[in-house]
Amino acid sequence: MSFLNQSAKAYLMLADGQIFEGKSLGKEGTAVGEVVFTTGLTGYQETLTDPSYYGQIVTQTFPLIGNYGVNHEDNESAKSYVSGYIVREACDMPSNFRSEGNIRDFLTEHNIIGICNIDTRRLTRTIRETGVMNGVITTEDVYSKKEELLEQVRAFEVKNAVKSVTDSEIRTYSEENPKYRVVLFDFGYKRNIRQELVKRGCEVIIVPAHTTAEEVKALNPDGIMFSNGPGNPAENAEIIENIREIQKLGISIFGICLGHQLMALANGGRTEKLKYGHRGANQPVIDLESGLTYVTSQNHGYAVIGDSIPSEVGHVSHINANDKTCEGIRYTAVNAFTVQFHPEAHGGPLDTSYLFDEFVSTMKREVE
Repeated sequence: MSFLNQSAKAYLMLADGQIFEGKSLGKEGTAVGEVVFTTGLTGYQETLTDPSYYGQIVTQTFPLIGNYGVNHEDNESAKSYVSGYIVREACDMPSNFRSEGNIRDFLTEHNIIGICNIDTRRLTRTIRETGVMNGVITTEDVYSKKEELLEQVRAFEVKNAVKSVTDSEIRTYSEENPKYRVVLFDFGYKRNIRQELVKRGCEVIIVPAHTTAEEVKALNPDGIMFSNGPGNPAENAEIIENIREIQKLGISIFGICLGHQLMALANGGRTEKLKYGHRGANQPVIDLESGLTYVTSQNHGYAVIGDSIPSEVGHVSHINANDKTCEGIRYTAVNAFTVQFHPEAHGGPLDTSYLFDEFVSTMKREVE
């Protein structure tokens, strides 16, 4: 175990000039990003390796992080994409039969600049009241460089997010004798999406974000999945245009998170930035068809404006029980359905994993 940074000072400064003093956690240095919070009690390793957090400094609202350690199996991608990490208390001596190391060393190995021992409750209340804002974590003397750092913080924008996280190569995964072939668009996909498909008998072909309809058709899939990913969905003009052509293929489509947003934009819908987003594993979602409420895992700062979807194209199928924002769309003009939340929910909860079964059922009908 490494405890070298335990006593080093670190600072968090927000774009409004507010400064939090704490201790360094992980790599020393300076990191600028958009400060957000997630309410998950567990799943911190999945959070740190979720590409949807690209460009963001992530705050864990649960006060103790790292108590069950880290391992090589729970990563959702090959690396971490967070800009920085904030916790109240970091546990350096985890206890769990699956643990292979502690959170402090994990951050150092992944070159993540973090801070602990600050009032995360106060920070979260600030973000809830004012909305997400940019910030900087630094192990330098923030007071002597305040104006210089504030200039960097206020100028920061999350740009080219999908382009920064997508894989440039096509990769194929399956178990023996797969029944269906799915093309999974990598907008910053989480590995458990792939695993949920593979365990349901699918051969999964991961393709780069800008793959065209012609290239998809050549792969002869039974289904297409648009994955989660980071950034402002509206900046992906080329991908949105590709989706318009891809949906004309008539192949079953399932979209998650960013994939849900891009599909809506391709069909005449609009998106908006939320005040502080939905991030965590306890977001309640109402299925409007059944009337049931599910607890879901979520990670997004943008949402589809439900009434912007043309009635002849589709309808809102799920809404968030807290703020009534759009959480799902059923399309009638094309063979597709999408959701804003994460049914693969690695780290939990598993309430909505049935949507993968539904997707497989749509492929089964087409194949048979």
